[in-house]
Amino acid sequence: MLNYVSDARRLLTLNCKRQNQAVKSETSTRASPFDDLASAYDAWFEEEGRLIFDIEVQAFQEVLPSLPKPWLEIGVGSGRFAQALGIETGIDPSVKLLKMARRRGITTFLGKGEQTSFDKKSYGTIFLIFTVCFLDDTLAVLKEAHRILEPDGKIVFGLVLKESPWGRFYEQKKRKGHRFYKYAYFHRYDDFTKLLEQADFTIERVISTLFQKPGKVEHVESPRNGYNPDAGFTILVARKTQESRYD
Repeated sequence: MLNYVSDARRLLTLNCKRQNQAVKSETSTRASPFDDLASAYDAWFEEEGRLIFDIEVQAFQEVLPSLPKPWLEIGVGSGRFAQALGIETGIDPSVKLLKMARRRGITTFLGKGEQTSFDKKSYGTIFLIFTVCFLDDTLAVLKEAHRILEPDGKIVFGLVLKESPWGRFYEQKKRKGHRFYKYAYFHRYDDFTKLLEQADFTIERVISTLFQKPGKVEHVESPRNGYNPDAGFTILVARKTQESRYD
């Protein structure tokens, strides 16, 4: 009986420490520029982005069955993709977007992908959907993802690549100071795959979709296997390398 009480006390102390760390993390995280844009961002999915969203979700369905759980989304935003794909947990630096994600049933944490409070080897799959182009330090986020992934864990990206028609379209918006895209940095496919190698990930599968041009999306389309520079949206699945300097 004494051992049981002692163990219970240690568990309670550990939980209190974790809660305190979470509070410190929330109070020390700087406000996200997307806090002021949260409502407009989320409304896009109900308006001009509705069909685009359906095309992208359909493409993700091709890879979901092969992904080990539990799942985490870094840059969960308002939880649109997490809800549609069945991702249980998400992290994001925007307080207002996280409130929306919670209303969609997602377990949320306030923070940035460069340094999370998650335990080592605690997730089977990590998603970054439209998140990479808004990261301050992409390699640091990849290394942190590697740390919290289980052995043979997967990382899944939803990317708008710089050389694609949609990448060029958003680059123009960025140069004009667009409220969303002025914060974005778009990677080329070859450059991004080199970052994955640096972070000890091995590419397993690539899927391309959204071949309709900006402003001319009129119907749902089927995804295609492999990388295609004419695709507006690229899904990339990579596996954590077992022998790694980040374990």
